Amino acid sequence: MGLPLLSFIIFTPVAGAAVLMFLRGDDAVRWTALGVTILDLALCIAMLAGFDTTTHEMQFTEKRPWVPALGITYALGIDGISALFVFLTALLGSICVLASWVAIDRKVKAFMVSLLSMQALMLGVFCALDLFLFYVFWEAMLIPMYLIIGVWGGEGRIYAAFKFFLYTLAGSLLFLIGVIVLYFNGGETFDILALTAQDLPFPVQSWLFFAFLIAFAVKVPMVPVHTWLPDAHVQAPTAGSIILAGVLLKMGAYGFLRFSLPMLPEASVYYSTLMLSLSALAIVYGGLLALAQDDLKKLVAYSSISHMGFVTMGIFALNLRGLQGGILQMFNHGVTTGALFLFVGLIYERTHTRSIADYGGLMKAAPVYTAFLALFTLSSMALPGTNSFVGELLVLSGGFAANLAIGAAAVLGALLGAAYLLGMYRKVALGPASVGVRFKIRDVNARELAATLPLAVLVLWVGLYPKPFLGIIDVSVKHLLAQVHDKGSGP
Repeated sequence: MGLPLLSFIIFTPVAGAAVLMFLRGDDAVRWTALGVTILDLALCIAMLAGFDTTTHEMQFTEKRPWVPALGITYALGIDGISALFVFLTALLGSICVLASWVAIDRKVKAFMVSLLSMQALMLGVFCALDLFLFYVFWEAMLIPMYLIIGVWGGEGRIYAAFKFFLYTLAGSLLFLIGVIVLYFNGGETFDILALTAQDLPFPVQSWLFFAFLIAFAVKVPMVPVHTWLPDAHVQAPTAGSIILAGVLLKMGAYGFLRFSLPMLPEASVYYSTLMLSLSALAIVYGGLLALAQDDLKKLVAYSSISHMGFVTMGIFALNLRGLQGGILQMFNHGVTTGALFLFVGLIYERTHTRSIADYGGLMKAAPVYTAFLALFTLSSMALPGTNSFVGELLVLSGGFAANLAIGAAAVLGALLGAAYLLGMYRKVALGPASVGVRFKIRDVNARELAATLPLAVLVLWVGLYPKPFLGIIDVSVKHLLAQVHDKGSGP
C-alpha cells in the first residue's frame, strides 16, 4: 500500500491517548476513545484485506535504524501467525471502551488513556521484528495493566496488582537475560528473522528454552505459575479482565511460537513431552478448580487456565493439526472468554454480586442476555457449530497423534469443562427465581448489544466456516513446522 500501515495501527491509540489529555468532560473522553479504537479496528481490517495468504514471508514490513551501535532497529512486520491477533487486539479494544462506559465513573480520562496505551503496546508485541523492540513493548505493557487493576479494581485491587506485577516482572527479567544470551550467541543482532536462521548449539538452546519457558509460562499462565491470574481477574474491572483473557494471556503462547519453536527447534522437540505434560496438567487442574467455584468471575478465570492448556498442547504437539488448532484456539479463547468476562461484568453492574448462588431465573428476567450467555457458554464447551469446537478438535487430534496418554487427559479436561459450564448456566439461568425477586434488573441495552454482537458473529463464523481463518495461518504454520523438524532432530 506504500504506507507504514503497522505503525499507523500501533500509534493510532497513542495519538488518541494524547488527544484525550486535552479534553474536558467524561462523555467527550468516552466518545473520542471509542472513535479511536474503531479507527484502529478499521485499519486492522484493511490490513487483513490486503494480507497475502499464499506466502509465509513477513508482510507490511518497516525497518529503520534505532540504536545503530547495538544493531537495534525499529522493525515491524506480520505473518499469518500474528495477523489474527493484531485484529483481535483492536476488536477487543473497542469492546473494552463500550464495556467501561458506565462501569468506570471516576478518573475516566486516566482510565481511557491507560486503555489506549495498553492497546498500542499489545499491538507492538505482535508486530515487532526486532527482539529489543519486542522486549520494550512486552515489558511496558505491565504499567497500564498494573494501573487498570490497581486504580479501578475491586477491594483487593492493590494486592492483586502487586502480585500480577511481581510475577510478570520476574518472568520478564528471565526473558531479558535470555535476550542478551541470544544476542551474543546469535551473531550480535536483535533481528528476529536473522536469529531464527541461526543454528545454536543444543546446550545454549536448552538454557534459553527454560529461560523463555518461565517468562512465557507466567503470561499463559501455566501451572504452577498461574496463581496471579484469579486474583487479577476478580479484582480487575470488566475491561481489564477482557484484556487479560483476550490478549495478554496470548502473549506467552505467542512467545513460544515466535521464539521457542523457530529459534530453539532442537530444545523444543527434546522437551516437547514435558510441555505436553504441563499442558495436560493445566487442562485438568484448571477444570477441577473451575468446578469448585461459586464466584462467576473466578470460574471463568480458572477455565482460562484449562483452555490455555489446550493452546500449549497444540503448539507442542509439533504437528500440523495440533499447531493449527493451538493458534486458532488462541484466537477463539480471546473471543469466547472475553465475551464471558463481558457478560459477568454486565450482570455485576446490575446486581453487585458475583456469587452463582445469588442468581436464578435469569432467563425470564433478561431473555436476550441469557440467550447470548448460552451461546458463549456453549462455545466455551466447544459445542459443534461454535468456534472453539474447530480449534479443540484440531488440538485433540494433534495431541493424540503426539502422545496417547496426553490426549486422553485432555479429553477429561473437556468433560470437566462441560460439567462446570453447564452447572453454572443451569444455576444462573434456569434455577429457582432469584433475579426479579431479590434483584430487579433490565435486559441488555443497545450499547451492550453493540459490544456483544461482533463476538457472537465470530463464534458462529469460525464455528460454521473456519476456512478463512485457517487460510490466514496455514502457510505460516507449515513453514514454522518445517523449520522445527528440519533442525529439531535433538542433541
